[in-house]
Amino acid sequence: MELFAALERDDYEELLFCQDKASGLKAIIAIHDTTLGPALGGTRMWTYASEEEAIIDALRLAKGMTYKNAVSGLNLGGGKTVIIGDPKKDKNEAMFRAFGRYIQGLNGRYITAEDVGTTEEDMNIIYEETDYVTGTSPSYGSSGNPSPATAYGVYQGMKAAAKAAFGTDSLEGRTVAVQGVGNVAFSLCKHLYEEGAQLIVTDINKEAVRRTVETYGAKAVDPADIISVDCDIYAPCALGATINDDSLPLIKAKVIAGAANNQLKEPRHGDALHGLGIVYAPDYVINAGGVINIADELNGYNKERAYKQVAKIYDSITRVLEISRTSGLPSYAAADHLAQERISMLKNSRSTFLRDGHHTLSRRQLRG
Repeated sequence: MELFAALERDDYEELLFCQDKASGLKAIIAIHDTTLGPALGGTRMWTYASEEEAIIDALRLAKGMTYKNAVSGLNLGGGKTVIIGDPKKDKNEAMFRAFGRYIQGLNGRYITAEDVGTTEEDMNIIYEETDYVTGTSPSYGSSGNPSPATAYGVYQGMKAAAKAAFGTDSLEGRTVAVQGVGNVAFSLCKHLYEEGAQLIVTDINKEAVRRTVETYGAKAVDPADIISVDCDIYAPCALGATINDDSLPLIKAKVIAGAANNQLKEPRHGDALHGLGIVYAPDYVINAGGVINIADELNGYNKERAYKQVAKIYDSITRVLEISRTSGLPSYAAADHLAQERISMLKNSRSTFLRDGHHTLSRRQLRG
């Protein structure tokens, strides 16, 4: 892998490799863009098949966070960490404390949070070494587990997408196929159940499926069958790339709206959805509830204020789909356009400001 070529392709700012032999830490921090503010993005722990696969995932996720934060109106840039290892057996306190020291060394350029394979308890350990971590326990004045906020945002975005497809945002009587019923999707199912939606679910974790079936009266299907079931809305809530060459001919849903990151295997699959007339709620717009919620911690967390912002995902999805409708752009491209426009506007404004002989002060200096 030609690293600098990969960084130049999407204009990444920084890629860091962090290791601690004693604890087994092997982490990669990718910082994509800090135009809008410090990079905020979670820490994922996963059993990657290779180091190159881990690097590619970190880079892809970091760019996604830049766009997610920009479209959400947050004054934050995009970054992401991946830790190579099995989250079920390789974790230890020393690992996360060592990782916390690496974050501290970045002096605020990157702020982390939990992600796939990491937990609130892991963030508490990181907090022992750095202030640049969110999603710690509420006892620390934090918001805790971001999954409920993410789920609430997906629910709001799904309603907006349903309105674009069906003319009403009511989900009562709609059949929703949920792929993956982890923490976020289980909370999402609660909102859908309470509104009267019919649920079809799947997961490789049979216990998670059993819990959802018993709690919300869902129908369970095999993981291989979820993409092709008769439904109104398909909600991918596991790992990414479920919209691909193999799945596209099988999709019966009129709406795709879920919590997973990187749902399109390639951009051309978003083009294909657009051509088929399927309403696609871009992943990084609809699943931004968690990051909106934890970003509120930077101002002293207030749950009511945070959830009011999360609810605006309905408006964000509506805006993206309206741009798509009027411009003819696929919805993923419309979302990218919004993010790029905001970042470019600030970059140009900053360049003009400095060129004209003005100077900026850091936030620390302004507080100071």
